[in-house]
Amino acid sequence: MEDEIKGKGFVIKDRRSFDEKGEARETQQQAPSAPEQERREQPQPGPGTEDARHRQEEMPPITFTDFIVSLSSSVIYHFGDIPDPVTRKAEKNLIAAKQTIDILGIIEQKTKGNLDENEKRLMDAILFELRMRYVKEAEKP
Repeated sequence: MEDEIKGKGFVIKDRRSFDEKGEARETQQQAPSAPEQERREQPQPGPGTEDARHRQEEMPPITFTDFIVSLSSSVIYHFGDIPDPVTRKAEKNLIAAKQTIDILGIIEQKTKGNLDENEKRLMDAILFELRMRYVKEAEKP
């Protein structure tokens, strides 16, 4: 078997480390050719890549406020106020709600002194409301 077969515009190279008899081949480490190197460096499109790239271009950059509101929305979901989009049933998960509230508390501590006045007011208000709501929900039978 030939190590290289040249055909119509492409080259097939046998890069196996053993020949058809099972004996080790002599390895020749060659740097990839320039066109091969360029092909390796460029991301290869996969199925749906165009759609994902298009959606990503349309999405505005997320802000700190967006992030905090998103987390608080997930707490509201875990309180059972928003039905699951698949099952269409609203279910309470107080453990997940508390965990997300605790995450918001960690973010509050870690960002102390780095938030502008609006971000600080938002964080304080959201944490206060969610913590009070959690206490009420945890007391319910």
